Formats: sequence, structure tokens, C-alpha cells
Amino acid sequence: MIKKQWIRRARRALLAAGATATLAAGLLTATATTSQAATQGPCDIYAAGGTPCVAAHSTTRALYATYNGPLYQVKRASDNATKDIGLLSTGGYADAAQQDSFCANTSCVITVIYDQSPKHNKLTQALRGHWPGPAEGGNDNLANAFEAPVTVGGHKAYGAYVAPGTGYRNNNTNGIATGDQPEGMYAIFDGTHVNGGCCFDYGNAETTGNDDGNGTMEAIYFGTSTGWGSGSDTGPWIMADLENGLFSGVNRGLNAGDPTINHRFTTAIVKGGPNHWAIRGGNAQSGGLSTFYDGVRPNDTGYNPMKKQGAIILGIGGDNSNTGQGTFYEGVMTQGYPSDATENAVQANITAAGYNSGSTSTGTLNPGSRISLKATTSPCCTSHYLRHNDADTKVVISNITAASSATDKADATWIVRAGLANTSCLSFESVDKPGQFLRHYNYQLNLNFDDGGSNFAKDATFCPTAGNSGVGTSFQSVNFLTKYLRHYNYTVYIASNGGSNAWDSTTSWAQDTSWLTAAPWN
Repeated sequence: MIKKQWIRRARRALLAAGATATLAAGLLTATATTSQAATQGPCDIYAAGGTPCVAAHSTTRALYATYNGPLYQVKRASDNATKDIGLLSTGGYADAAQQDSFCANTSCVITVIYDQSPKHNKLTQALRGHWPGPAEGGNDNLANAFEAPVTVGGHKAYGAYVAPGTGYRNNNTNGIATGDQPEGMYAIFDGTHVNGGCCFDYGNAETTGNDDGNGTMEAIYFGTSTGWGSGSDTGPWIMADLENGLFSGVNRGLNAGDPTINHRFTTAIVKGGPNHWAIRGGNAQSGGLSTFYDGVRPNDTGYNPMKKQGAIILGIGGDNSNTGQGTFYEGVMTQGYPSDATENAVQANITAAGYNSGSTSTGTLNPGSRISLKATTSPCCTSHYLRHNDADTKVVISNITAASSATDKADATWIVRAGLANTSCLSFESVDKPGQFLRHYNYQLNLNFDDGGSNFAKDATFCPTAGNSGVGTSFQSVNFLTKYLRHYNYTVYIASNGGSNAWDSTTSWAQDTSWLTAAPWN
């Protein structure tokens, strides 16, 4: 029987979140409005629904109205010093300026993602487990702190960009479901930064770091893997990683009822209890949630009852399979099986938070700006722009005009980012291939996903200088200081003014390495 005092607290909490609450037969339902949802955090709403958070991780905002602690910790490369990144105000948004200042002129990685719940289940660098190698093989990589910039509520923030080989874990948790105990979890991911590797997960996993058999984990999977299960079309899909299988329905393999979902900001939900579980999802910027599966446990040995162990993972599988990739902004885990109504109210809070990609169309070399880079070499190339070749990853220059196709215009548009290896310099992210960056490899420019290594960060970082020809801007490689971005025979390289390679030719080098920052084509 629900106590009247609890009912009053629940009603006040939901009304403060902009919700209209109805209590009937002990069931809490809510329809939240977006205008006031941000006055509470998701964990306040879960608590009001009787399923409190036992883990609450975010690099972008507070998940409780009263939280005023650190969100995450960064470590800078220049001296290995660390700093906790907190909030602009109690219950508010990340103070990204703290990170920008601390990491100026160097690079930073995210070392800790703090748990805002009273359980203190923080996430730290994962130790390699059963796969791909033994524990003595070393640790997983840590996320580059500047690789996933966004705005939330109009305020600058950073997500956790998980490249293959990157992973976070806590094997010694407090309050996380074990065995067949009920739990819920949600996460907000970048719906455009995915792959088919195993496994970009967030949730409950083995405390051993090994594959301990069917049903020993319960985590949200997000990606395009087809080897362990799939949904309709080409993905990405929200699925449940229950160990030795990615499930989106009662059967193994393909479940056509699980749709491709790839919103720029995607809400992903998995929840499970005794012989009952569900998958839900939606657009974290607008609208409600859809239910993609709600039914009994998988029709296979070992999943009923479940044998969950209660570790928490981010970006990896339960046995530390770490070839997946994705971007994480926030997520929680609960004690108990949340009602759909509670999750609907949480989704309203999420959409009211105001996630945005954080890029503008100013045509300036400021992080967050969209730009196009125009060649200056006359007479051949003054209508040509730096672009990636849509057929492959090669970077070239080609003629772009108002009459060009939408694809060509998008290929020639870039988002300026703070330099991945040095924040006083710049990196360039593709507009139509989110998560892929301009980088040199064997001196030629390509478009690639980050592999998590320091070499990639350096290869993708360029320092702007006055144009070598006296016009525009030149871009110096941060790890080859005599080499600049240069087009040569319509292909783009990093090149010195004279050298052993054909693209180091001194002929028109100064013009070829000078670029005009133009308004974005897309």
C-alpha cells in the first residue's frame, strides 16, 4: 500500500517537472510538458516513480536538481595534471570553460565520469579483460575530451567520444542489480557515430571482466552489428547486450520490429526484470518514446532467470570487447523496473534540456563554426574547395558552385573543432560524415574515424598561420612543423616547400598552401 506521504512527494516532484500526475492503484503516470521539465533532473523523476537512480553519469549536465558536484575529470597531456569539471550552477549544465582553460595549448582525456547518485558508482579506465587480451595486456584508451562538443540549454559542453579501443568500467559497484533483480537504464548517444564492432554498451556487466555465460549482463547496445543480432534495415539499432547475444526481441538474430534509429541525439532505453524486459527509444531533441519490444526473456538457454553481476560498463562489452565506437552524453541505471509513464516524463525532461550539435554557420575559424576552405592558386583553382571524395576517404579539391549537387556541397563543408592534440590549433570534422576528421596518413589527407590513439589526434590537428602567399590562412601540421595543407594535382597532402616527394615541389607551393575561409556550402 502506498503511503500518503510518498504520494504527496511524488505528486510535487512530477508537478515540478512540468507533469500532470495521476495516482491510481499504486501506478504513477505522467504527461510532462517541455516548458518546465528542466526544473528537475531525470533522477528526481525516477525517484518519484519509485525507481531511484543507483548510477547517474553525464559529462554535460546535472541529473538531479540539487546536484552540485563534479561531472567528470580530465587529464592533460602536457604534465599529466588532472582537474574535475563541474557545473555552472546547482542542477545546471557543465562548465566547459573550466576544461577549455585547463587544457589550453595541449590535449586532454577524460579519466573519470562521476556518479551523481548517492551510490558513488563512478566510471574509470577499463582494464583489459578476457578479450581481446588478458588483463596484464594493459588498459583501454581514454576518450579525447574535445572530440564531442555540443551545446545543452545553449551552454557549451562535451560528450565522451568512444573510439575503438576506448572503454570505462566499474567492477566494484554499490546498489546495481544482480541476479534476476529488476532494473532500468537509459542513455543519450550520438545516433550518427556508430559501427558494427563489439560492443558499444552502457549498463550492467560481469564483475570479472570475462564472458561468464548467457544472462550475466544486461546493457544497452547501440550500433550496426549484425553478427550477434540485428533489427530492420541497416541500423543502427538499440538492442540489449545480454552476453553471447545482442537481443531486440524474444528470438536470436533478426527482429524486424526493432527499427533503425539514428537521430543526432538518440534516447536509448533497456529495462528488465524476472522474465520481462523491454527496449524503448526516441529523439532526444523532440517528441516521445516508442516501444520496440516489451515481452518475455529471450527464447534461449540461460536468459531466464538472469544472472546479472552488477558491474557498469561504457563503450565496451562485458568481456571488454572494445572494437565498438560511439558517443555518450548522459545515462542512468535504476533500482527497480521503471514504468513507461516515468520514462515518458524523463524523455520530456531530456528534450527540454536542449541538446544541439553546437555548430554554427559563421564561416569563421572558431570552434563550432561551419566553414568551407577555398583554394587560392590562380588560374587553375580559385573556384575549387577542399572536400572529401564521396567514393572513398581521399581528400581532394574540386569546383563547387551554387549549381553543384547537395552531396558535393556537403562534402566541401567542415565543422571547426578545437585541435585534438593541441587546443590552440584546430581540427576539422566532416559535416556529412559526423565523427570523421580530416587527417594525414603517409602525408596524404584522408577522412577517418578516430582510432583512439595519440597519433591520430596529432595527424588530425593543424595550426592556422598567416597565408604563406600573403593571402588567407595556411594550416601547419602539428606533428610535422615544416609541412602545411597543400593541394597538388587536385589531391590534398601535407607538404614542405621543397623535398623528396612530388607534392613537396616548390612550384606554386605558397599559393597551394594558402586557403580562404569561406561561408559553408552546407
